[in-house]
Amino acid sequence: MARYQVTLAYDGTRFYGFQRQTDRRTVQGAVEDALRELGWQEASILAAGRTDTGVHASGQVVAFDLKWSHGADALQKALNACLPDDVSALDVRVAHASFHPRYDARSRTYRYRLFCAPVRHPLRERYAWRVWPPVQISLLQAAADYLPGQHDFAAFGRSPVDGGSTTRRIFEAVWNEEEPYLVFTLRGDAFLYRMVRRTVSLLVRIGQGNLPPETVQRRLSHPREPIQGLAPAHGLTFIHVEYSSGEGET
Repeated sequence: MARYQVTLAYDGTRFYGFQRQTDRRTVQGAVEDALRELGWQEASILAAGRTDTGVHASGQVVAFDLKWSHGADALQKALNACLPDDVSALDVRVAHASFHPRYDARSRTYRYRLFCAPVRHPLRERYAWRVWPPVQISLLQAAADYLPGQHDFAAFGRSPVDGGSTTRRIFEAVWNEEEPYLVFTLRGDAFLYRMVRRTVSLLVRIGQGNLPPETVQRRLSHPREPIQGLAPAHGLTFIHVEYSSGEGET
């Protein structure tokens, strides 16, 4: 029996989020169904985070214990053969027996993509939010500059645990132009439920000139006033989990 660390990518369009639900298609359910075909008998896999319905991932990390005697490369091939087409195991490796993808994580990175256009574009809108009127990237970045540091983000989301802390530390909040998209990268120690999508929703209103950039600072100073608005899930991708050098690997 060994513990395996797996990096997953998935298209969240046809999933009701990551976490297993009764009678609904979820990423966790798909992965656990695939593992059972390989002889896995545990109750639940471990994960670095839970993504909402419609949110994508290119760097979700899960872990599980499995009796497997054919090596990590063979496990990756076998797992991908059993997974549906919209989920893939990008990397499989043996981890330390105590490795936990959530509690051992040093940071998590999300990326949100949007583009500005008055008319829908079917080939872009599966993975990006179409915004109109257009936004100014200078205003987006001016607002995002208030986010790094340790703050109470209660106005931006809620704790995944009832009564849990809403204080989080943001390491990076950067907008970049990647024509035709504007891409927001947000890296932090952890995130509240729907925190990234509420943040993007607020920043877009600022970028359109409807609110001043200082609104972010005011929201951080008055965390009990919830932010209204939620950016669409399909523009968001969970892209990376950082661990200490060598952590998880054997």
